[in-house]
Amino acid sequence: MLTKFETKSNRVKGLSFHSKRPWILASLHSGVIQLWDYRMGTLIDRFDEHDGPVRGVHFHVSQPLFVSGGSGILKQHQAKDDSHHTASNGVQTLKCVSSAGDDYKIKVWNYKLHRCLFTLFGHLDYIRTVQFHHESPWIVSASDDQTIRIWNWQSRTLMSVLTGHNHYVMCALFHPKEDLVVSASLDQTVRVWDIGALRKKTSSPADDVLRLSQMNTDFFGGVDSVVKYVLEGHDRGVNWASFHPTLPLIVSGADDRQVKLWRMNDTKAWEVDTLRGHMNNVSCVFFHAKQDVIVSNSEDKSIRIWDATKRTGIQTFRREHDRFWILAAHPELNLLAAGHDSGMIVFKLERERPAFSVSGDSLYYVKDRFLRLYEFSTQKDTQVIPIRRPGSGALNQGPRTLSYSPTENAVLICSDVDGGSYELYIVPRDGIGRGDTVQDAKRGVGGSAVFVARNRFAVLEKSSNQVLVKNLKNEIVKKSVLPVAADAIFYAGTGNLLCRAEDRVVVFDLQQRLVLGELQTSFIRYIVWSNDMENVALLSKHTIIIASKKLEHRCALHETIRVKSGAWDDNGVFIYTTLNHIKYCLPNGDNGIIRTLDVPVYITKVSQNRVFCLDRDGKNLAVTIDATEYVFKLSLLKKKFDQVMSMIRSSELCGQAMIAYLQQKGFPEVALHFVKDERTRFNLALESGNIQIAVASAKEIDKKDHWYRLGVEALRQGNAGIVEYAYQRTKNFERLSFLYLVTGYMDKLSKMLKIAEVKNDVMGQFHNALYLGDIRERIKILENAGHLPLAYVTASVHGLHEIAERLAADLGDNIPSLPEGKSHCLLIPPSPIMCGGDWPLLRVMKGIFAGDLDNVGRNAQEEDEEDADADWGEGLDIVDAENMQNEDIGMVLEDEEVHEENDEGGWDLEDLELPPELDTPKTSSHARSAVFIAPTPGIPVSQIWTQRSSLAAEHAAAGNFDTAMRLLSRQLGIRNFAPLKPLFLDLHMGSHTYLRALSSSPVISVAVERGWSESSTPNVRGPPVLVFKFSQLEEKLKAGYKATTAGKFSEALRIFLSILHTIPLIVVESRREVDEVKELIIIVKEYVLGLQMEVKRREVKDDPVRQQELAAYFTHCNLQMPHLRLALLNAMTVCFKARNHNTAANFARRLLETNPTNENQAKTARSVLQAAEKNLTDASQLNYDFRNPFVVCGATYIPIYRGQKDVSCPFCSSRFVPSQEGQLCTVCDLAVIGSDASGLLCSPSQIR
Repeated sequence: MLTKFETKSNRVKGLSFHSKRPWILASLHSGVIQLWDYRMGTLIDRFDEHDGPVRGVHFHVSQPLFVSGGSGILKQHQAKDDSHHTASNGVQTLKCVSSAGDDYKIKVWNYKLHRCLFTLFGHLDYIRTVQFHHESPWIVSASDDQTIRIWNWQSRTLMSVLTGHNHYVMCALFHPKEDLVVSASLDQTVRVWDIGALRKKTSSPADDVLRLSQMNTDFFGGVDSVVKYVLEGHDRGVNWASFHPTLPLIVSGADDRQVKLWRMNDTKAWEVDTLRGHMNNVSCVFFHAKQDVIVSNSEDKSIRIWDATKRTGIQTFRREHDRFWILAAHPELNLLAAGHDSGMIVFKLERERPAFSVSGDSLYYVKDRFLRLYEFSTQKDTQVIPIRRPGSGALNQGPRTLSYSPTENAVLICSDVDGGSYELYIVPRDGIGRGDTVQDAKRGVGGSAVFVARNRFAVLEKSSNQVLVKNLKNEIVKKSVLPVAADAIFYAGTGNLLCRAEDRVVVFDLQQRLVLGELQTSFIRYIVWSNDMENVALLSKHTIIIASKKLEHRCALHETIRVKSGAWDDNGVFIYTTLNHIKYCLPNGDNGIIRTLDVPVYITKVSQNRVFCLDRDGKNLAVTIDATEYVFKLSLLKKKFDQVMSMIRSSELCGQAMIAYLQQKGFPEVALHFVKDERTRFNLALESGNIQIAVASAKEIDKKDHWYRLGVEALRQGNAGIVEYAYQRTKNFERLSFLYLVTGYMDKLSKMLKIAEVKNDVMGQFHNALYLGDIRERIKILENAGHLPLAYVTASVHGLHEIAERLAADLGDNIPSLPEGKSHCLLIPPSPIMCGGDWPLLRVMKGIFAGDLDNVGRNAQEEDEEDADADWGEGLDIVDAENMQNEDIGMVLEDEEVHEENDEGGWDLEDLELPPELDTPKTSSHARSAVFIAPTPGIPVSQIWTQRSSLAAEHAAAGNFDTAMRLLSRQLGIRNFAPLKPLFLDLHMGSHTYLRALSSSPVISVAVERGWSESSTPNVRGPPVLVFKFSQLEEKLKAGYKATTAGKFSEALRIFLSILHTIPLIVVESRREVDEVKELIIIVKEYVLGLQMEVKRREVKDDPVRQQELAAYFTHCNLQMPHLRLALLNAMTVCFKARNHNTAANFARRLLETNPTNENQAKTARSVLQAAEKNLTDASQLNYDFRNPFVVCGATYIPIYRGQKDVSCPFCSSRFVPSQEGQLCTVCDLAVIGSDASGLLCSPSQIR
C-alpha cells in the first residue's frame, strides 16, 4: 500500500472521489461532511447541516453536485449504529441510544455555491448509502426502513420504492452500465433489481391525479422495479455488495466474516467462491477497476487484497487501533480510499511509475511485460523483447528501475521480487520488434543494480553493505564495502556510484574506493544527471536539490505537492513535473510554472520546446512547451544581454510576475519595457535612473508627490533643469529659491523675491533677499514687518547711515546698542562667476539596455516623443502665472516692472536665458546630449588580467590574492601562504604605478603592462609586469652554491628556500623555460633537504649514531660535484672518528671515485681507506645500507628503501613516509604532503 494522504477526524462512514479534481468527500459519524484536496493535503470545505451521522455521500460524475444521506437524531428506540451486528450466538442484539426526532434526510448539495440545494424526504429510518446514477438524473438510497428508493434529483420526486428485504438495507448501488441495482441487507441476502422500466417512466406527471396514482403505486410497490435475483449464502447479515465494472460478477461481504463471489446470467445467479481470512465483520468490498483484484475491509482493522482469478489472498494492510468501515475507488485514477474510526487514508495498491532509461535518442521502458524502444527523433515505438512476469501474485512486484548499456545493448531490470532482485537481458541488435519468446535472463538478488561501465554492473548487497561488481556473465569481478549504510545505488559516471543513505548521498569511486563527494539531504527518491554529467538533480518527495558532480550544493527548492520526475534541457535548466504542473528550475534556484497537467507524467527527455514523457499507462507523449520565460530569465542570469534584447523585441513576455522578477534581480530598465501603467512606469523609471521616461509619466499622472520624487532623483543625478521643472510644478518655492542660489541664477532668484512679495510670504521674501545679498530689500522687509530694531541694526552694520538715521528717529529712545570692539561679519553671499547647469555624477550612466530599449517597438511613436521632449525643454522654466494660487500675481508684477520689455506678467518663459538649442525645432534629438552623461567606467585592467589568466603570479599582481591562492592550492597543493605574503605584496605593488593629482583627490593607481610601448593598441591589454624573473633565481642559485661551499649552511638554506618560495610566482614564456623551472625545483629541493639534515646534525652533538646517519644521508642528496665531495669528506671523517671503519671506508672509496681536484681531499681519503681496511668493522649499528637504493624522508630524515611505500609533496616532490600524509611539507614549507594537484603552471604556452 502506498499511502498518498491521511486525515485525522471523527469516524468516517462515507467516501466519494471527484471524477476530475483531486478531491474526496468524507462523511463523518459526527454529522459533518468534509471536502479534502488529497493532492495538496488541505481541507477545502465542510458541510454540517445534518443532525446525526452521515453514512452515505457521493459526487455527481459531471455536475457540481454531491448527495448525502443522514441518520437524523433518534428517539429512544432500537439503535442501529455500527454495533448492529450479531452476538456470538447469532441472535441480533439491540442497543438503546437516547436522542429525538426522525428527520431521515437525503440532501443534494452544490459545492460551488457551498450550500444545500434541496432535501428529499421519504425514508422512515437511517439512510445507509446514497449514489448518483452515471447517466440518468437518479439517486438510489438504502435505508434501515427495509426499503431502497430511487429519486429523480432534477424533478426532486420519488420515482420508485424497492421493497422485499425484511431487515435493514445496508447498501444499494447502480450497475455501472446496465439498468440494475444490487442491494445487501441484514436479512442475509443480496438482491439484484431490474429497473429497466424506470426509463420509460415520466419524471414529471401531467396532473395531480396521475401524480397521486404514481405515489400510491410507488408506496405499495409498482412494477417498474422488480427483483431479478435473490442471492442467499451468507450466514449472517450482509453489509456490502457491488457489481464488477465489466463482467457479470457480484462480490459481497457480511458479518459471517466472509467475502463471497457470485456470477449471474440472464436467467439466474449463483455463488462462485468464498474468500475467507477476515477475523471480524466485513464492512465493504468491491472489484478493483484497473487490476484483477478484490479489495475488502473489515472491523478486524485490516484491508485485504484478493486475487479475483485465483480467489486467494495477496496482501493485508493492518491498522493498530482503528476498525475500517468504508472503501471508495477513484472513477478514473488508480486511487483507493478507506474510512476508519479516526479518519481516512487515500492510497494506491501499486506504484505506477514506468521503469525507463534514456540513452541518446532512444528510450527503453517496460510496458505490459514487454521491453519497448521509443525513438525521440522519429517518435517510433517498437516492442523489443518480452520480460519475465513475477512468479508471485503479490503487489508491487513489477519492474522498478531500468539501466541500459548502449555499447553491449544490455538491459538491467530491478524489481522487488524476493525482497529485491535484478534480471539481465541482452537485447538482440537485429531482433527489435520481433521479440515474442522470453529469453533466459541472468538473475540475481540485490537491492539495486546499475551499469557502471561498458560491460560491468554494480549490485547492492544490503546485508553486508557492499557493492558487487559483475560482468555480463553475471560473475562477480570485484567487491567494495560502501562508506555509508546505503539502501540504493545510482549511476554517477563511469566507475562511480551515487549511494543513497537515509540522510545523505555519497559519490563513491569504485576503482580507488574513495568518497568523491557527500551531501546531507532528506530521503532522495530519484536522481537525474545533466547531459554533460556536471550537475545532478536530487529529487525527494517534496524537495529538489541541484548539486555539482562532486555533490557541492548549488541550490534547493521546496514544493508543496509531490515532485514526480525531471530532466535537463540543452541550456542547463532543470525541467521537472509535480502531480499537476510542468515547472523549471534555473541554476540559481529560481523556479516557475511552464504549464499545467491533467494527469501526472514522467519526463524522459527535454529537447528545445518539447518535453517527452511517459504517462502512468506507459504511453509516450510529446508535450510542446513555451520556454520563452525561463530562457529569458536564464539569459539575464548568464548576462547574455544581446539575447535578452532579441527576446524583448520578438516575444510577448509580460505580466506582474515578470516585472516583479526583473525588479528583484536589479533590471528595472528591462521591466520598464513591459509596463503600460503610468504609475508603475514612473516607479521603474526612477529605479533605473531613466529621467526622461519619469518626466513623461509624471506629466501623465500630474500628482504632487510624483513631482517631488522626480525632483529628488533628478537632484541625485545632477540634472538641475529637471529639478527646477519639478519644483515649479509642485510650487515648492523654498527649494526652488535655494536651487537658484546654488546654481547662481540671480535673475530668477530676484523673481522668486517678487513672487514671495505677491504671496505676502514674509519669510520667503527675507530668505530670497538674504540669498541675493540685497541689504536694502532686507531692511525694507524688516521695516514693513514691524521689526524696526532689527532693521536699524542691519542698516548700521552694513554702513547704510541715512536709513539708519531715519529708523533711529522712528525708534526714539528704543535704539538698540551695538556691541563695541567687534568687527562686523556681513551676511552677503559671493556673486556667482557663472551660472551652473547640470553637474555630472558617475552614477548618471546608461544601463546595458538603455539605448536599445528606448528604440524597441517605439518606431511608431518617435514623432510623439519628439513633441513631448520639446515641451519638456521649454518647461525648464518657472510655471505660468495662471497656474499660481493668487490670481492677482500678474497684475502686481506688471505694476512693479513697468520698465521691463516683453513682460507678460507672472513667470515669463521668454525672460530666461535658455540654452539656444532648446529654441530650435529639433529639441528632442539634442535634449539628452544637453545632459552630461558621465562615461561608463570600463573594466579595470587588473580585472582583465584575472579574467584572461590562469597564472597565480598574474592574479597576485592584479591584487586578487584570493584567486591566486586558490590557483596555487589547486595546481601545487599549497596550503601555507604565510611565506608567500611578502611576495604577493611585492608583485602587486610592482605591477602598478601611482599618480598624485591634487591634494584633495585620491591617489590614482595605474596598472603597468608587460611589453607595453607607445605604439601599442589602447584597447588590447597586455599581461602585468612582474617583479620576479627567472634570471634572478639563477643569480640566487649561484649565491646559494657559494654559501654552501663556504660552509655558511644557515645562509645557504635561507637562499635556497627563498628560491623555492619564489618559483610558484614565476612566469616564463617558452616550454623550454618551463622545463628549466621544473629542473630548478628538483635542484633546490635536494639542497634544502641536505642542508636541513646538516643543520640538524650539528644540533644533535650528544647522539653520535644519529650524527653519523645524518652525515651519511647528506651524501645521497643530488648535489653539485664540489659539494658532494665535501659531504663525503665530512661523512667519512665523522664515521672514522666514531670507529665505524667499514662505513668510513665506503665514503672514502666514493670520494676517490669522484677524482677530487683538491689533492688534500684525495690524500685524506686514501689514508682513511688504508687505516680502515686493517679493521673493516663498525663500532655502532647505523640505519644506513648503502647497497640498497633509497630516498630520505624530508620530515623524519630516515631512509625509504626501494619498494617501501611513500608519499610525496605535490610542489617540490620531496618524499615522505606514509604517516606524514596530510602534514605540511617540511622541505618547501608550502604544500600539503600527498594532496591532489594538477601541476606547476608558469607559462601561457602551457595553457595554449
